[in-house]
Amino acid sequence: MDLANNIKTIREKQNLMQKEVALHIGVDKSTYSKIEKGLRELTVSELSKMAKLFNLTTDQIINYNENIIPKEIVIEDKSTLEQMELIQQLDEEDKSTVFKIIDKMLTNKKFKDFVKQNVAL
Repeated sequence: MDLANNIKTIREKQNLMQKEVALHIGVDKSTYSKIEKGLRELTVSELSKMAKLFNLTTDQIINYNENIIPKEIVIEDKSTLEQMELIQQLDEEDKSTVFKIIDKMLTNKKFKDFVKQNVAL
C-alpha cells in the first residue's frame, strides 16, 4: 500500500471522518481529500499530528499493514517523556492503576528513607 491508501484505511478503521482528521492536522477538508487520493504530499508536521490522532507512530502509518500484530512495548527502553506519552494512551482505568502503583512505590520509598534516617540500627 502507498501512504495515501494507508491513511485512508487507518482513518476508516478508526471510524473517523475526513473533516475530523483535516481539522486535527490543520487543513481544510478538500486538501485532506487530496492527501488521501495521493494528489497532495503530506508535510512532516501533518504526518506527526495524524500519528497522534491515530495513536500510531509515523513509521506505523508509512509502513501500515493491518495484518501485522503489534510488537510488545518495553517501557524501560523509552525516555521519561516517551513513557509518559505511552501512559497517556491508556484508558482512564488503566492510567489510574498505573498512577496508584507509582504512588504506592513512592510512599514505600519515603517510609524506608524515613526509617533509615530516624531509627538507629
